[in-house]
Amino acid sequence: MTGSDLSLDLDGDFSRGGVAGDPVAALYRRVAWRIAPFLCLGFLAAYVDRVNVGFAKLRMASDLGLGEAAYGLGAGLFFIGYVLCEVPSNVVLQRVGARFWLARIMLTWGLLSGAMCMVHTPMSFYVLRLLLGIAEAGFMPGALLYLSQWFPPDRRARVTALFMVGIPLSSVLGAPLSGFIMAHVSGVGGIAGWRWLFAIEALPPILLGVWALLFLPDSIERSAWLSGAERQFLRGRLREAHDDHAVSHLWAAFRDIRVWHLGLIDGSVLLGLYTVAFWFPSFLKGHGVHDPMTIGWITTIPHLVAVCCMILNGWHSDRSGERRLHIVLPIVAGAVLLACSTLADGSLALSVTLIALANGAILGALPPFWCIPANFLTGPAAAAGLAIACSFANLAGFFATALIGWTIERTHSPDLALDIFALSMGCAALSLFLIPRSVVDCGGNRSGA
Repeated sequence: MTGSDLSLDLDGDFSRGGVAGDPVAALYRRVAWRIAPFLCLGFLAAYVDRVNVGFAKLRMASDLGLGEAAYGLGAGLFFIGYVLCEVPSNVVLQRVGARFWLARIMLTWGLLSGAMCMVHTPMSFYVLRLLLGIAEAGFMPGALLYLSQWFPPDRRARVTALFMVGIPLSSVLGAPLSGFIMAHVSGVGGIAGWRWLFAIEALPPILLGVWALLFLPDSIERSAWLSGAERQFLRGRLREAHDDHAVSHLWAAFRDIRVWHLGLIDGSVLLGLYTVAFWFPSFLKGHGVHDPMTIGWITTIPHLVAVCCMILNGWHSDRSGERRLHIVLPIVAGAVLLACSTLADGSLALSVTLIALANGAILGALPPFWCIPANFLTGPAAAAGLAIACSFANLAGFFATALIGWTIERTHSPDLALDIFALSMGCAALSLFLIPRSVVDCGGNRSGA
């Protein structure tokens, strides 16, 4: 059946149901609202649990006797566990289905994140951070794989943006919440505020895990809320977009240099992002902002900028069908802004402005970037390839936290590390020009639907 036949069948099905307007756009909006909010909330919870350690550090470091380097090591150990288990987790998801496996990920990481409230020694901090990374491994590549099973390439960047805004939203919502807990819940029941922080913020992923088990559809075919014609149309669109030359075998993904190249690019990007996520609260405290609530509110600024940038850049990339410049230009701009932030000469307002713009530009590049792997990978290779790229990239999380901790201890400033990260991001972004445009770009959807 051709695409036009499918459209005619779908138009008829919608018109009988009384739906006005563009039926294709209406269908994809309905699908997006069914699955994207859950994935966004999951990613939001993941990042809250991942970076709340930055707020906890404001009090936890002295309670546990953690220096800057020791804290950087503990924060970074998360990524070692994450990297080791990313590929196996996504391969299992591809075999058992998204509903069960995403629920498993959320439930285990919620429980382990909550257990962070019971650490009493640096070693217990290290062990739980490592286990938390193992538990969370597979969520991001699993969600990306799941979205590729619903949306064709020309609609994927905007829905990926809706999913990935969970990253900045985790700080927009999580930072004030973390600040409130640290400021006003500290001492309740004789328990330190940072312990309450871990206990309270562990609840959302546990609740989302239960929701996933009950309501998340495994696939198009198993979605009772879609009619037969709608399921047929969605499947047809995916078949039309399928590339017969795409890599499909599991082990072929490990041999595909493009997978590792994309992981290297994303890893360089994460150097900048995790710098903001893990160290920005400490940066504000070092510049004279001591009230946890104030730190929380200021921390939201870079991430509010990022929410807007991600949605706009993802939408425009889909509309134009262009990916490469929608990735390279924001990352290079973000790298330059991040480097310039080290020259702010002690001005807090200027530093926050530059970091906010850098964070927005860098995060804005991620939705079109993560559409690329599904352009040349399919089936088991897509499951493995997405996980390889994510895991390889997240090695940057370990190095970023460790290097900044080391730099601060020796130079009493993160400037050297920020300059190194900015240079790495710019070079990695420009290397995207080494991948053919036919692999990077999509056909686009110029209708605006």
